[in-house]
Amino acid sequence: MQKQSENKKVVILGSTGSIGENTLDVIRCDRHSFHVAGLSCHTNISRIFGQAKEFGAAAVAVTGQSGPDASGDGRPWTIYRGEDGLREMLVRLEPDIVVNGIAGANGLIPSIHAISCGADLALANKETIVMGGPLVFNLARGKGSRIIPVDSEHSALFQLLAGIPENRVSEIVITASGGAFRDLPVSRLSDVTVRDALKHPTWNMGKKITIDSATMGNKGLEIIEAHYLFGMPVEKIKVVIHPQSLVHSLVRTVDGCLFAQISKPDMRMPIHYALHYPDVAASGFGTLDLAGSEFTFLPVDENKYPMLFLAYRAVKAGMPYPVVYNAANEEAVEAFFGGAIRFTAISVIVEKTLDLVWENIVGSIEGIMETDKRARTCAREIIAETDR
Repeated sequence: MQKQSENKKVVILGSTGSIGENTLDVIRCDRHSFHVAGLSCHTNISRIFGQAKEFGAAAVAVTGQSGPDASGDGRPWTIYRGEDGLREMLVRLEPDIVVNGIAGANGLIPSIHAISCGADLALANKETIVMGGPLVFNLARGKGSRIIPVDSEHSALFQLLAGIPENRVSEIVITASGGAFRDLPVSRLSDVTVRDALKHPTWNMGKKITIDSATMGNKGLEIIEAHYLFGMPVEKIKVVIHPQSLVHSLVRTVDGCLFAQISKPDMRMPIHYALHYPDVAASGFGTLDLAGSEFTFLPVDENKYPMLFLAYRAVKAGMPYPVVYNAANEEAVEAFFGGAIRFTAISVIVEKTLDLVWENIVGSIEGIMETDKRARTCAREIIAETDR
């Protein structure tokens, strides 16, 4: 598929979520460069219909429930239903670029569909790489698709590493905000509530990723993703806490120098970069004034953030342990939301699930999904035995 620099045909998966809304805001400010051809949501039909009307989308996919029939209702867009419908929409629209803003493991198969259509993939769904790893990149190479990361940290690394020869890279450094409990003593973590955990100090994100930020499970996923995305040995991937969230990642070269990507903590900026890639275009989202800005960096406390170190363990063990890490974390976070476990039990659930014996059957999408399913079952059994 020919990649165009102007009037790119865009499909946004998860358009009613945080990434989707930010993507539409980017396009709203730059309509001459992009055409929104298709949108998808899980169940928020009223919202996605409003988006489709505003942006003139030709198609809408509703994956979580049966949407209304498209015939005879006067709407100018075609409605597709379910996962098969989403795949059919992508095939029919032939987009230049697909933005995947779907949360969690549910985003893996839609990423596969997008790449299979030959589209570039602007990827905010970490789980695609965490679970799919080499399989996803092999498919992308075969289809001529480019994977452009949208997470602020990986977007920063993507940009930095493009200008630094591989043999000059000593290590990469991913920054973390520290989440809602960065300044809370470890002794008080067992008593925190869901409401407490959702008070992120810097970013406005979805609920699950905000909890992951508080445990640093989100940063754990980013370590695994960086390992596969950049072919970086895990020993060369470091994490530091940076409360201001202005430095998004750094690259240290063999001579000891550090190169940093610095910008406002605004998700529209990495989305803007991904949509325009490989071009670089001016944006209207403001610039960071260094005068008066503070840059603080702190080490990560293993006692407060065990999820980060469990991620190192998972990626060192190799597949299928990253799949297990992600599945167990999703189940544990959901249990925390439901009041079944304490906040501090999230990492305990993940560790106990990783402690089980896991065979490497992830050489295919079917194997990945089988491992994911089994890991969730095991995690739920462990949750049921956990004392609230």
